[in-house]
Amino acid sequence: RKRQDGAPTAHIVGKKEFYSLDFAVTGATLIPRPDTELLVDEAIKIAKGQPQLLIADIGTGSGCVALAIASRLPKAKLVAIDISPEALTVARENAARLNLAGRVEFRLGDLLAPLGDMRRDLIVSNPPYIPSQDIASLEAGVRDHEPRLALDGGADGFRIIERLALGAQGA
Repeated sequence: RKRQDGAPTAHIVGKKEFYSLDFAVTGATLIPRPDTELLVDEAIKIAKGQPQLLIADIGTGSGCVALAIASRLPKAKLVAIDISPEALTVARENAARLNLAGRVEFRLGDLLAPLGDMRRDLIVSNPPYIPSQDIASLEAGVRDHEPRLALDGGADGFRIIERLALGAQGA
């Protein structure tokens, strides 16, 4: 019945596989998509073999990007940031279940602000990029069941991306 009402299967079963790991998902987090695995691949390529990198995952949601990276780069330190307390709760639970809780620090806040003056070697993010006016035309499973905060990129879709890029310049 929930599926007939448009609820995504991942929300019904409460989990989604990403990068060969099982992640809990809720209505507070985006459902991880296979194309986001490319972000993890690229981060691993950049970071592999470098000692003690600090990697910041901005807009962590379920924690899938940060935790997938942590699972492949045991020497890296990760800080996962989200503006949603509910999403951070899901990410922390995923970290505990995957035995990665000691490898990733979770912080609540907007974009890079929770890092303060902390050094960061690599920033990864899958930020909201859908123009506000396009959200109404999205597939019902996304439009009605995924968090708008994680979808809405502002009038042109670049509002969050621009803010993140400007903040990273000052890093």
